[in-house]
Amino acid sequence: QVQLVESGGGLVQPGGSLRLSCAVSGGSIFSIDIMGWYRQAPGKQREQVAINASSGRLNYPDPVKGRFTISRDNAKNAVYLQMDNLKPEDTAVYYCHQYMGPWGQGTQVSVSS
Repeated sequence: QVQLVESGGGLVQPGGSLRLSCAVSGGSIFSIDIMGWYRQAPGKQREQVAINASSGRLNYPDPVKGRFTISRDNAKNAVYLQMDNLKPEDTAVYYCHQYMGPWGQGTQVSVSS
């Protein structure tokens, strides 16, 4: 059974950058069609922030487009989320997710001066 473990969260000032990692175990990421990153802020619904399909298709919602980049490394069996020019409204718990599969436990990202 596939398991996902996120890391890389933390506290950063506005305009800063973070790189989140999602380690995949129990299966090869090479065989997983769609991986994604989602986030949930306090009092809000969980929302998608990035999708990476094995076909190469990428998808970002407007609030993060141009600032966030999702990538996968088949050799390391991992998925990454590079977040640049972070804003206070990016503060949330970030989750890695296999489409139609498991979720990770989440990693906290806080953007504040």
